[in-house]
Amino acid sequence: MKDKCVIVTGAFGALGQVVGRVLAERGAKVAAVDVAKTPPAGLSAALGDRVVLLGGYDLADPVSASKAVEASFQRLGRLDGLVNIAGGFAWETLAGGDPATWDRLYAMNVKTCANMCRAAVPHLEAVGGRVVNIGAGGAVKAAAGMGAYAAAKSGVHRLTEALAEELKGKVAVNAVLPSIIDTPANRRDLPDDDFSKWVAPQDLAEVIAFLASDAARAVTGALVAVTGRM
Repeated sequence: MKDKCVIVTGAFGALGQVVGRVLAERGAKVAAVDVAKTPPAGLSAALGDRVVLLGGYDLADPVSASKAVEASFQRLGRLDGLVNIAGGFAWETLAGGDPATWDRLYAMNVKTCANMCRAAVPHLEAVGGRVVNIGAGGAVKAAAGMGAYAAAKSGVHRLTEALAEELKGKVAVNAVLPSIIDTPANRRDLPDDDFSKWVAPQDLAEVIAFLASDAARAVTGALVAVTGRM
């Protein structure tokens, strides 16, 4: 990853921060993009000078996504990779839930990914770049209350496969499908679970970094399960 230039979306969140750090440690330059205008306190110092923080971009809006890509390109000088972490989750049954949740999760997960890919692909095609999307193991077989989320992440899976075919020989497009990620929010929501079985953000970031690297040049259209001990 030495001197590769990579955009990471959802970069102010728990997973995004770790992915940004892992890529930077491997020598990449990172544009850390997020919808939040202000990064968490201390994030800039924690990630170091190889990471540029770019907040205030609503990636569900195609114009804003294009501006995020252009700002990243201007700051980094080129684009070799895109890691689409931006997304969202909600648990609710169909009968007891809000129909608006389906639109919200589709926008947060599928539209953000599609908009960023559309804007970044011209840059990535020029260098034989990489796209890594974040799907979900829970979208392979949905559990109760997971309908809206699983449907949205299934959209990310299908987008990954379709784009890999559209860009075959030009840009490699893959996705990781994690089970539950060990984040503070998930620990709060599921306090009785065995956290040791979950996927550590560091471990997931290592897989993402591999797929974003030249070592994965022969891999495209793959949906890579990263399930920890689940």
